[in-house]
Amino acid sequence: MSPPLRILWYYLLTKYRQTFPNRASLLAWQDKQVRNFLQKILPKSTFYRQYYQGLDIHSWQQLPIIDKSIMMANFDQLNTVGVKKSSALQLALNAEKQRNFSSTLQGLTIGLSSGTSGNRGLFIVSQQEQQAWAGTILAKALPNSILTPQRIGFFLRANSNLYETVKRQRIQFQYFDLFNPVSKNIAALNQYQPTILVAPASMLRIIADAQTTGKLNITPIKIISVAEVLDPLDEAYISNCFQQKIHQLYQCTEGFLAHTCEYGTLHLNEDILAIQKEYLDRDVGKFMPIITDFNRTTQPIIRYRLDDILTERQTPCPCGSVLTAIDCIEGRRDDIFYLPSLTGDKLIPMFPDFIRRAIIIASGDIQEYLIVQKSPQLLEISLLVPIDIMEELQILVKQSLLELFTKFHCQIPEIVYQPYPERTEHHQKLRRVWRDFSIA
Repeated sequence: MSPPLRILWYYLLTKYRQTFPNRASLLAWQDKQVRNFLQKILPKSTFYRQYYQGLDIHSWQQLPIIDKSIMMANFDQLNTVGVKKSSALQLALNAEKQRNFSSTLQGLTIGLSSGTSGNRGLFIVSQQEQQAWAGTILAKALPNSILTPQRIGFFLRANSNLYETVKRQRIQFQYFDLFNPVSKNIAALNQYQPTILVAPASMLRIIADAQTTGKLNITPIKIISVAEVLDPLDEAYISNCFQQKIHQLYQCTEGFLAHTCEYGTLHLNEDILAIQKEYLDRDVGKFMPIITDFNRTTQPIIRYRLDDILTERQTPCPCGSVLTAIDCIEGRRDDIFYLPSLTGDKLIPMFPDFIRRAIIIASGDIQEYLIVQKSPQLLEISLLVPIDIMEELQILVKQSLLELFTKFHCQIPEIVYQPYPERTEHHQKLRRVWRDFSIA
């Protein structure tokens, strides 16, 4: 099958796949897909074959879990195409330095994750997998038919053959390098006039600023946030600027995990991979996803746990989909704050979403913020607000956080305010809530 036909095939397969009447039918279908996949892939992957030796693969839901550190440590034996980690890493690093992402290794696309947590990951994708990904993402992201002409403007830290595969005769695609000066990207965006704009939330915020001040004049029909947590504060600002819903694609090294429906609700892509939940707090629906991608054979992803924290939506989505609805992607497990209990005998976890919402509800005048936990007894907060009401808002934010900590019976940490830092390196992911010390 030619590349264009394969892309069209996966587009049609994803777009018009028979819907599942209920969760039970979806899970039964997933179970069949994973079992067939394991029978095909285990003979090809030395690592998985040894890792599961003596175990019943039909009970795949209980097979041992892997994570990024295990995958990277066993990279050579895990992939099924004989690619060496050293060769792949060298190619990926050269591409980063030269800002040229067209090179391949044995005809395979090699990519490097941004490594927000300090632990970078490599991914390998075959041409056929690229084409399947392109057809799938076009089906889930395009606002109209694949036959409708579109100009996609895509901002990311690194380009990839994977993203370039999206280009079709009627679909133009232009990559905007986040390493370029903002002024250069804004000028190019003005000239390109995208109908679909895809960028990290922090870049969308800058684009919205440029639109508001008149430096930019674009009219995209769809705006998609990627690569970073979409903070409600930023979402509201960008949405108000462009007068439309802000959509999300949850895509990472390990796969294309979620997309927003027409109502703006994030849904896990359980029609293309299986996602189990390791709950951090079942009562409030917070979990880490465990991924099994039954379509990816070059670098198999089986029972792979991400460190991301997702929150389940508590009410059904109006779209009626049986795919799990997500209220928000909070960030990483490393971003959970820990505060001493009143008795001091334990540390109480405080999820990023709780902190985020406490800041936002304090005042509608907060333009931007950062909050960093430096130790169990110290928080550093930076606010971007009108200078004449800075002191007033600092008091309101502190009161909002104290109410939150009191509710969870925590000791009250010292809160120190710092100037809001000017952000110069836009290729680095923006984290508004993060912890800057380790928990044993």
